[in-house]
Amino acid sequence: MVQSTRRGKRIVVKVGTSTLTHPSGRLDFRSMEHLVRTLSDLHGMGNEIILVTSGAISVGTAKLGLAERPKELGMKQAAAAVGQCRMMHIYDKFFSEYNRSMAQILLTGDDVDEDDRALHLRNTFHALLEMGVIPVVNENDSVSSAEIETGNHKVLGDNDTLSAIVAKLCNADLLVLLSDIDGLYDHDPKADPNAKLLHEIYTITPDILQMAGGAGTWRGTGGMATKLAAAQIAMEAGFDMVITNGARMEDLYGIVAGEQIGTRFIAQKEEVQ
Repeated sequence: MVQSTRRGKRIVVKVGTSTLTHPSGRLDFRSMEHLVRTLSDLHGMGNEIILVTSGAISVGTAKLGLAERPKELGMKQAAAAVGQCRMMHIYDKFFSEYNRSMAQILLTGDDVDEDDRALHLRNTFHALLEMGVIPVVNENDSVSSAEIETGNHKVLGDNDTLSAIVAKLCNADLLVLLSDIDGLYDHDPKADPNAKLLHEIYTITPDILQMAGGAGTWRGTGGMATKLAAAQIAMEAGFDMVITNGARMEDLYGIVAGEQIGTRFIAQKEEVQ
């Protein structure tokens, strides 16, 4: 295994479809460029960055000129293949403009569920990070239906969970989920103007779980429930997770510095003897 000599933090950032695309499903280039610029700057500060990105099906749907997100599995996977190619082209273009190298990693459930494959995957991540490369990760929807269809064997299932699994696999220090909401509220902020943002969570209780609503927009698959599942993985693995609004990319600087932004799920660190 390649051993890292990192000076800063190892940070996994997951960005949702609603942050990356317009309501039409087409890529939001300004948002993507801002994300890449911020991640490149954090990388230049000595941090190791892993980006988990959604959006392939939505972007493929728009690229193919389809009127709506496909409902049939084969068409969804075809749209994902087209959209993934488009997204990686744009990511590579933007990262290159900031003198950063990126690598694409597409995962299926078996890649993280089987010990031998997970070990090889971990070594690949470590080698890329050691060389200063920024891995850009997505679930391989063209061959895996775990996210886009309900199945019996569902290890990943959404990119919130995927990002937490990747962060655990890579021994990350921090996971940040960029969403279309500021964080976890005690009530639905769309229905209750008096809803309060919860800034720190130390334990995911049944009351916390009840605060999770359903899925988000038609362009994505995740909701607050999947984010809480990711938080559970992160906290049990010993690293913090933050939910914050992807409309404010600059907040990533403060989050990495430990500022109170969004909702931070705080892991209980083991005391060093």
